[in-house]
Amino acid sequence: MPWWRKPGQPMKYRFAGPACLALIAIIGGAGFGAAAEFKPALVYDLGGKFDKSFNEGAFRGAEKFRLETGIAAREFEIQNDAQREQALRRFARDGQTPVIAVGFSHSSALEKVARDFPGAQFAIVDTVVSAPNVQSIVFREHEGSYLVGMLAAMASKTAKIGFVGGMDIPLIRKFACGYRQGARAADPRIEIIENMTGTTGAAWSDPVKGGELARSQIDRGADVIYQAAGGTGIGVLRAAADAGKLGIGTDSNQNGLFPGRVLTSMLKRVDAAVYKGFSDARAGNWQAGTAALGLKEEGIGWALDDDNRALITPAMKAAADQAARDIISGKTAVHDYMSDGKCPPAGAPGG
Repeated sequence: MPWWRKPGQPMKYRFAGPACLALIAIIGGAGFGAAAEFKPALVYDLGGKFDKSFNEGAFRGAEKFRLETGIAAREFEIQNDAQREQALRRFARDGQTPVIAVGFSHSSALEKVARDFPGAQFAIVDTVVSAPNVQSIVFREHEGSYLVGMLAAMASKTAKIGFVGGMDIPLIRKFACGYRQGARAADPRIEIIENMTGTTGAAWSDPVKGGELARSQIDRGADVIYQAAGGTGIGVLRAAADAGKLGIGTDSNQNGLFPGRVLTSMLKRVDAAVYKGFSDARAGNWQAGTAALGLKEEGIGWALDDDNRALITPAMKAAADQAARDIISGKTAVHDYMSDGKCPPAGAPGG
């Protein structure tokens, strides 16, 4: 049973990969006891908690926890980089614990605050901060991107597909590299057009620029475009839908934003990670260390629901399902761009 589901709870989305057989083991670190008064908190990244993507996934996890326990997490939506340390420090000073920082850009601030408040519990999503009171949650996004790359190539009628990333950083290159590998596994002839939105945090919240990049790719022949750009990606999906093309969502299930025009969404279960972090801390089972979540743990997947079911043929589903099994078993190795800063060309191992 996936680690975020309660017995008997229906599965809202379909995930590529078999059911998880055990709870995720958090590597290293000692357990922390539950505090007398449980006071969780959440610091979002740039783009806001209702970005329909990464931040909103974290919000949904906190909201699920609130509905089940009646305990609401304090939260803060940063407006600039200077507020990262301010928010973390304020929450720690007020006795909030655990405090979850959503996004790799919080790492420097969290290192300082965690050192200054050794008795508090912290977590960070999307990067590793090595400290005895920090839990780091990372994802194997390249695995899910490989699967949606296969689906994109199989759905394309032009043999040209696109990718629009947000901030040009290794993490987003990791998405693009997995997507490229999966697309070329499905169709070695495929052409992939790639663009990044920018080099600062503003790249996550510029849907106008996202739309412009998508339209440029469509003008060059792309008929399926995968976005990994936070709030900017909403502009990508809208532009694809307006042009009668297909978009691919990321992080959250974005199929319903433009029903029938979103081929699928690569699901990154930030919601599940936040929910589990709060739940474990409340139960006294919280641990420091690092958890890496991928297809095997069902922390990564792709969405199939009523909004996109007509777009996914039986052959496409079968191919993605088999690829997921092969990745989980180790038969297919998807290269992780972040391991060496490289993406193998078509025809290379893992390419």
